[in-house]
Amino acid sequence: MQSISQAEIQSSGTPVSSWALPTLTFLFFIWGFITCLNDILIPHLKAVFDLTYTQAMLIQFCFFGAYFVVSLPAGALINRLGYQKGIVIGLAIAGFGTLNFIPAASFHSYPWFLAALFVLASGITILQVAANPYVTVLGNPKTASSRLTMTQAFNSLGTTVAPLIGAALILSQLDSTEGADAVQLPYLILTIALFAVAFIFSRLNLPVVENATAAEKISIKKLLPFTHLWLGALGIFMYVGAEVAIGSVMVNFIALPEITGLAEADAAHYVAWYWGGAMVGRFVGALLMQRMNAGLLLAIHAAAAMLLLVLVITGQGQLALFALLLVGIANSIMFPTIFSLALHGLGKYTSQGAGLLCLAIVGGALVPLAQGKLADTFGLALSFILPIFCYIYICYFGLRSRKVTG
Repeated sequence: MQSISQAEIQSSGTPVSSWALPTLTFLFFIWGFITCLNDILIPHLKAVFDLTYTQAMLIQFCFFGAYFVVSLPAGALINRLGYQKGIVIGLAIAGFGTLNFIPAASFHSYPWFLAALFVLASGITILQVAANPYVTVLGNPKTASSRLTMTQAFNSLGTTVAPLIGAALILSQLDSTEGADAVQLPYLILTIALFAVAFIFSRLNLPVVENATAAEKISIKKLLPFTHLWLGALGIFMYVGAEVAIGSVMVNFIALPEITGLAEADAAHYVAWYWGGAMVGRFVGALLMQRMNAGLLLAIHAAAAMLLLVLVITGQGQLALFALLLVGIANSIMFPTIFSLALHGLGKYTSQGAGLLCLAIVGGALVPLAQGKLADTFGLALSFILPIFCYIYICYFGLRSRKVTG
């Protein structure tokens, strides 16, 4: 392959491979699908292994903990080997993780499941570190944002369909004799898909894009003056934590007798509405931000999420159900908005700031674990008070950031 600079590939405005962007788009879909499949895995393994909510939340702890552990090594790997080889390695590691679900189920070992999830998430972390910037450099820079928006939409599509497929292939087996073995078929399919895409990527003739900032080493002290970056990192921590925690207990909450009384396989279908609302809200929010201040819109969405969760805690039946589902729409713009507001004005430190924000995704490991403890102690409904506190901070960050972009 020919090594060219990022500026050269962007200035050409010509596609380097007709398969490049469609294959990258599939990556976004598959890691969204895998991430959301955890929301189905949690109630299934909780029932199979007779776990407490705290123990079940170790699934998210191991999965999102990998982001914190692997993000910086992944960045170093990409800088050394390049985007394409990094993606191939990430896919292979993720495939090895999904493959380990098969022996974990055969030996009925919850610790093995947790280890497999960590390996799987490590691969996905490498994919995220490589694929996001790769999408932006494959083509004309004027259309980079539209390319990334399109691929992110397919990520949301993955999170929307995962609960439906997971309910059919996994949760529907709760009452059968299969138990943990029910996860083997879907994760075997994922393994085949991941290794197949890794092979395809290894054969694509893509340019080796030189990263201009790869050799630049920035001390953490250089980031200290950017207060809004650190506040934004805490915002990412709170947002990812709240979103993952809510999705993790959603199936069990909806299945409660005072909410719907549905079997968990049927309750799981509602999770698709939660993530589907986030997908639709992302497009609507993008239009609104053309006319509204981003910080103010973020604060409004956070306030809406708080009010909806108050209804979840105090209400029952259809009121609590639909209030919970509507939180997905409230969540829709939060991640990209917090991310962009936190990076505003960083200049040459933007890539290092983005790395800090990626580390903050560890909120998806810690907040669900804390909510699981609250659910075990005070019940599922009252456990939603923790995400409320997360949204209070996000609302504060939005209001404080109103003047960042005017």
